[in-house]
Amino acid sequence: MADPTRPTVEGAQVLAIVERAYRGTVEKQYADTLYLAAELHRQMGGMDILLRGLAVTYAAAGAHVGQLRFGGLLIDTLTDQRSDVQVLLRAGLRLYAEESAVRAYGLDREGRLLDGVRTISTTEAAARWSDYRTVCFL
Repeated sequence: MADPTRPTVEGAQVLAIVERAYRGTVEKQYADTLYLAAELHRQMGGMDILLRGLAVTYAAAGAHVGQLRFGGLLIDTLTDQRSDVQVLLRAGLRLYAEESAVRAYGLDREGRLLDGVRTISTTEAAARWSDYRTVCFL
């Protein structure tokens, strides 16, 4: 049951927790966790995302996605998770980044996270779980 003294999570029915960072573009065919999140948001009536662990780097501002070379093969179609995060923000998802992971990866200074990504403590994130109809790990 949601805490009646805390404002409800407006518009979001689901909290999706992402804590495992994407392992590599070469294995991605057409979809990844963030693509799935956009679809779930659309289909489930609203979603918030909590980035934990290495996944907070998805929200790193100014990161650059380079190219991979395997022998003579150049792969320049690598997925840019930061771009995907911006797509999610524009779609109305709220993205939170767990403060301890933000600090651990040096993203805790002004301007190091993408605009629109909010930091949240582990305690506050856990306290909000009951505000959602569903909490899942992506």
